[in-house]
Amino acid sequence: MTAEIESVRALGAAIEGEVAKVVFGQGPLTRMVTIALLAGGHVLLEGPPGTAKTLLAQAFARAVGLDFGRIQFTPDLMPGDILGSNLFNFQTSSFTLTKGPIFTELLLADEINRTPPKTQAALLEAMQERRVTINGEPHAMSPRFTVLATQNPIEQQGVYPLPEAQLDRFLFKLVVDYPDAAEERRIVADHGGRFKSPAVADFGVTKITDAAAIGAAIDAIAVVRLAEEVIDYIVRLIRATRASADLECGASPRAATMLARASSAAAALEGRDYVIPDDVQRLAAGVLRHRVILSAAAEIEGRNVEQVIADIVEREDVPR
Repeated sequence: MTAEIESVRALGAAIEGEVAKVVFGQGPLTRMVTIALLAGGHVLLEGPPGTAKTLLAQAFARAVGLDFGRIQFTPDLMPGDILGSNLFNFQTSSFTLTKGPIFTELLLADEINRTPPKTQAALLEAMQERRVTINGEPHAMSPRFTVLATQNPIEQQGVYPLPEAQLDRFLFKLVVDYPDAAEERRIVADHGGRFKSPAVADFGVTKITDAAAIGAAIDAIAVVRLAEEVIDYIVRLIRATRASADLECGASPRAATMLARASSAAAALEGRDYVIPDDVQRLAAGVLRHRVILSAAAEIEGRNVEQVIADIVEREDVPR
């Protein structure tokens, strides 16, 4: 293990330790968000209300030292409310850019599916290019710009499902479930006696890294080896989604590229400078569940996307 890879492993462990001070039982979720940050991707969190999605985002941002911003998406939200606009300054007789809340480093897009497609689309350029265009003029954003978007899977009325083009911009779609009984008891014991909503700093969450360290970690991941056999394995998995009778639409080449990039970050966080098939398999569901569409026959049979992806991973030969 090189010193650079060891520093990435230590960084990941430290981030998980800080977030765990306030968000209990979500270590794997924190690890996936860390992978997304280091791989330059975005995350869509799907889960019922009250499962600490917002709290996790706040704690994560504080631990890694990123500027944190939050947008509560509503049906009347307009693109200008997110991006900002040029306002006329009567003192200078010129237009001045008033930046919107998207100009941050870690953006929590809360209940993203509650806003119409026109406003959802305002995020597309920022997520892909890390810049926004206002009145024809491009404005650069932070290279660390990361979106953590949330959506509630229970409600079906008054929501606007994300278009496939926007879903494909998310590296992961992660399912946030209820905690087990022991973790829920711990949550009640620790949070139940507080009579206000405390800040994450009140739980002792501290900044343990900065932009320079994150940049160094990303540079270290660039040297993680991706063997030809592993590349072939990733390509076979992605192409198998297009050939599956259970899927109406398979994953794109972008999915293959992002799966490879995320696998490299996962390997470094495990302290390795090479990717193994286990890295790919652990990330396959998170990378693919929002990029494939079940066939009508599979839906009638009561199958879900996770089962189909698991079957594809099971069928494909694993390189030795």
